[in-house]
Formats: sequence, structure tokens, C-alpha cells
Amino acid sequence: MLDIRFVRENPDAVKENIRKKFQDNKLELVDQVIGLDKENRNIKQEVEALRANKNKLSKQIGALMGQGKKEEAEEIKRQVAESGARIDELTAREKEVEEEIRKIMMVIPNMIDPEVPIGKDDSQNVEVERFGEPKVPDFEIPYHAEIMESFDGLDLDSARKVAGNGFYYLMGDIARIHSAVISYARDFMINRGFTYCVPPFMIRSDVVTGVMSFAEMDSMMYKIEGEDLYLIGTSEHSMIGKFIDTILPEETLPRTLTSYSPCFRKEKGAHGIEERGVYRIHQFEKQEMIVVCKPEDSRMWFDKLWQNTVDLFRSLDIPVRTLECCSGDLADLKVRSIDVEAWSPRQKKYFEVGSCSNLGDAQARRLKIRVNGEHGKYFAHTLNNTVVAPPRMLIAFLENNLNEDGSVNIPKVLQPYMGGTEKIIPKNR
Repeated sequence: MLDIRFVRENPDAVKENIRKKFQDNKLELVDQVIGLDKENRNIKQEVEALRANKNKLSKQIGALMGQGKKEEAEEIKRQVAESGARIDELTAREKEVEEEIRKIMMVIPNMIDPEVPIGKDDSQNVEVERFGEPKVPDFEIPYHAEIMESFDGLDLDSARKVAGNGFYYLMGDIARIHSAVISYARDFMINRGFTYCVPPFMIRSDVVTGVMSFAEMDSMMYKIEGEDLYLIGTSEHSMIGKFIDTILPEETLPRTLTSYSPCFRKEKGAHGIEERGVYRIHQFEKQEMIVVCKPEDSRMWFDKLWQNTVDLFRSLDIPVRTLECCSGDLADLKVRSIDVEAWSPRQKKYFEVGSCSNLGDAQARRLKIRVNGEHGKYFAHTLNNTVVAPPRMLIAFLENNLNEDGSVNIPKVLQPYMGGTEKIIPKNR
């Protein structure tokens, strides 16, 4: 969410930013909110003047009564009463105006970084760099669900009976790899100086609206019936929410956290065969990272965060690339975002396995996360990034470590989490 003062002083820049995000239907909101802001400031000025005059008149009443000037005192009382009624009227309108301002400001998009390429949707995202050599073996790689099933490691039919489409049972060696990757990712981030955290898996509505847009909330979040609680779609939400309505001493920054959590998403819409199986699902587990820092440090942390994900995937022998998200593909709160995509030898293309985002002070402004610095208080900057999110990443893991005989190699860094196992052998083919 932008600062209303910034919108007031830079309306043309805000409108141009809206055009760059291809959201021309929001252009009129800029003039609307500026008009409401002017009305709000006028109300405050009038209320302040009325209160000052009311206090002045109230002091005269006692003196007039003491002088026996009852009629004059009554006239002053009438004026005081009129002022009080007008103040009440203005105060009520002030609340209405401020709520209208808040609603509009919640949907005006954040100012994007100058480095963000201009484009309408994700088809215009720009490849930045590749890490590792993508390879396609000279044998056919089965669909990922078939690989898992060859180890008796996936049961979609039972999950469908228990919970419906979009759920799964992971079994045996596949389930063990899943847990091993999560544990390895946890230690990987701890070794990079992040504090490990297991956060709440449900959050209140004020946290939800503090960390994401209304459109994202509607398309992603599951609401708990009868309670002010939502299941988290990603643990970054509850981790950023940890700092709601706080004032952080500047010397304690940055705050760097890495978290484990299950995640729950609606995942609306139909998808192709490669996005069935365990690619696009309602429930998964995830290791996440977030940073709360000073504004001048957020660009540096942005580069560190996406590099962490690249380094982790490369340590698992998985080639990856980074994509700079274009303006039209950025959620409204984001200043900049880079996706990390893993190589799929089966599909002969890359697919998304993580996303790194710099949100500037947008979340901090909504959640009132402030920093107490040498020159006063200011809003912090927040960033987040996926460390790893199995079971989707298992697709890339299995495809890139698959042998012709159906066995799967376990990279050296993962072997300690697999009891020293160097290779897993299929039970049926």
C-alpha cells in the first residue's frame, strides 16, 4: 500500500505505474482518493477549529453566569451545543472518508522497480541467467506420477476418496525423500544465518489483508467456517504477520527467518497433464525464507534470497534458471519478483519451483511494522522467497536423478538425511 502523501504529490507517476501494470480500470481511483484525501484534511482542519472555539466559548460561560449575564451565557451554551453537533457530524464523516481512502489505497498497486520489464502477463517474463547444464537422457522419462508409483510411493486414488481431487498420499522411499529435502532445506538456511521458525498454520483476516491483495486472497485462501481464521497458503504470511503492529529497534535489523509449514491453496481452474499428479495441489509442505530490513538494504537482500534457492537446487544436481517477472505478472503489493525455474528433462523445458519477491514497505505499512531509527520511525521493508516446496520440486528431483533402470540417485548432500542411502530402487516397473 502506498503512502497517501506520495499519491497526493505524485499522481502522474502513480497513474503511469498503473498503466505499466495494464490496469487502466484503476486510473480513476487516483483522482478519487486524492479528492477524498482533500476532503479528509479539510474535515480535520474544521474540527480542530471548532474544538478550539468550543473550548474558548466554554470558558466564557462560567464568567458570564458569575456576572449575572444569564441570557448571554445561554446564548454561548447554544453556540457550544451547535459546535458539538457539528463536530459529531464531521467526525462521523471523517470515519467514512478514511474507510473509503483505505479501501481504494488497498487496490492501487505498489510502485514497481525501474528494473522490472514491462509486459502484460507471464509470457513476457524475461530470462536472466541459467545455472547448470540442462540435459535430456537418451531414454524415455516417464510422467512423474508413474515414477513415484514405480516405488509404491504415490496413492492418488485413496487420497481422492478421503479428501477429493488435489490431494495425495506419499509412501515409502518417495515420502522419505520428501521429508529429507525439507530437513536438508531447513539446515541449509540455518547454515546461511537464518533463524528457524515453525509458525501458526492459520492467520486472522487482518494479517491476510496485510500481506496480500483481495484478489489473491479470494483465489488462494481457505476460510475457516464461523471463525476469523484462514489456512495459510504460504508460511511467509504468518511469518511477516509475526511483526504486526510492532516497533523494531533499528539495530536489531535485519530479521531473517526460515520456516517450515504445510500450505493450503484452492488452485482454481483446469490444468494440463503435466500439472496433474502432484504438480498443482491443494496441500503441500514448504520451507520458506523472509527478511524484514531497512529500506536501503532490501535490494541487496533480494539478490541474496533468490541466490539461496539457486544454490540449494544446484546442490541437488538440478539445473535451474531465473526469470525476471514483468510488470503485468507482479501482484499489486510487489516491487519486484524473480521466479526460479527447474529443468524438466521429460518436458524439455523449465517450470517454476520458487518465487522471490521484494514488497518494499507495502506489507509493513498495512501491518504497521515500523523501525525506530536514529532519525525517527519509518516503515520496514519485507521480502520473501521459497527455499523449496515439495512435492512439486520432487518432480524435478526425480527426473534429473533418474537412471535408465528406473532407480534414482540420491545426491551426496541428501544422503545423511536418507540414512546413507545412495540410490533407491523401484519396486515395480
